[in-house]
Amino acid sequence: MPAPSDIPEAFRAVLAGLDEQPRPPAADTFLKCFGCGPEHPDGLYVRGFRTPDGVLSPVIISCRFEGPKGAAHGGIVAAYLDEILGGAVVRATGKIVVTGELTVRYVRPTPTETPLLGRGRVVGDHGRYVDVEGSLEEFGAARVVATARGRFFPYATSGITRGSGAS
Repeated sequence: MPAPSDIPEAFRAVLAGLDEQPRPPAADTFLKCFGCGPEHPDGLYVRGFRTPDGVLSPVIISCRFEGPKGAAHGGIVAAYLDEILGGAVVRATGKIVVTGELTVRYVRPTPTETPLLGRGRVVGDHGRYVDVEGSLEEFGAARVVATARGRFFPYATSGITRGSGAS
């Protein structure tokens, strides 16, 4: 199966044959999520494709998110990794989750307007929470630009309030 036609050409070969991560039914709550929501007017629109180990995410960071000249702002890099790790948890558990902890290591400047490949995989499912790790790499060079570890908790509407900071 070929990759969806709306995926940039640079990623089509690596994503060919992979299924796109479906949105679970409860995802309606996240339609306007800045990271993954398809209805957010300025969102990142992070997408995940299922692999046997987790997810792959095609990423091209717009220059409008530049920090230092030619490089993405660290907060945007963290936001992409947050969504990629969350997608890996959904892939492994089928549950909608929110971020409890996120630790990012910036290995080198993350270039803007350059194909990047995000990877995420679960490293421990403890029932009440799930530990996950991932990376963001320059696609053509296979050079890691940032890594992340996170702890995610199942989404419960009663536990999330406006302004809670959960994503």
